[in-house]
Amino acid sequence: MKCPGQDMQFWKPGDIYEVDCPGCGRTVEFFKDDTARRCGHCGHRFANPKMDFGCAAYCPYAEQCIGDLPPEVAAQQENLLKDKVAIAVKRHFGRDFKSIGHASRVARYAEQIAREEKAVLAVVLTAAYLLDVDKQSSPVDGQPAVARSILEQVKARPELADQVCALIALRHEIGRSDDLEARILHDALLLARLEERKRDGDLSPNNVAQAAEACRTAACRRQAQRL
Repeated sequence: MKCPGQDMQFWKPGDIYEVDCPGCGRTVEFFKDDTARRCGHCGHRFANPKMDFGCAAYCPYAEQCIGDLPPEVAAQQENLLKDKVAIAVKRHFGRDFKSIGHASRVARYAEQIAREEKAVLAVVLTAAYLLDVDKQSSPVDGQPAVARSILEQVKARPELADQVCALIALRHEIGRSDDLEARILHDALLLARLEERKRDGDLSPNNVAQAAEACRTAACRRQAQRL
């Protein structure tokens, strides 16, 4: 079934319009579902300034529907994915509030470090939320089965799901991996545990010093000193 917004039989007269080329000022005709067009006079290619990408932010078929997504829309999709994964993880743990709290802390630190280290936020943050959902399950072909199932439920992009599952599969080796995302996940776990020890009144200056030495990113060392 074709999306009604893309089916021309539902269009109105104003859905085909002219836009001034930012390169030469000549008019370029746009259909409302054109993501971009090239000026026939100067050859400049530019985005459709009137296109509404709202549905693309949450639709899993957006790329098939309108082609390459603008960066801001891709970012919106990743933010929505993060929220969907967080909700799915809470449902998975049910009334196990300790596990929910731990996952939230790991994700919070993972986001902070990933932003400072310029890492791929969607991969790191999704893996941080899903890190412990397979603790009571056996891997299938070396892959975290529960995490994979959740990623399928929230319709994560296949390549992102593969990256996240590969990262989770390193659960017991992330302290030795040189991949940036693995180092960030290692440090997020370390900081979450430090915070939990502080909450329980079991944190000493020596613990903080040891944690700072164990950090694998500069951002983690700064965070550890704040605790």
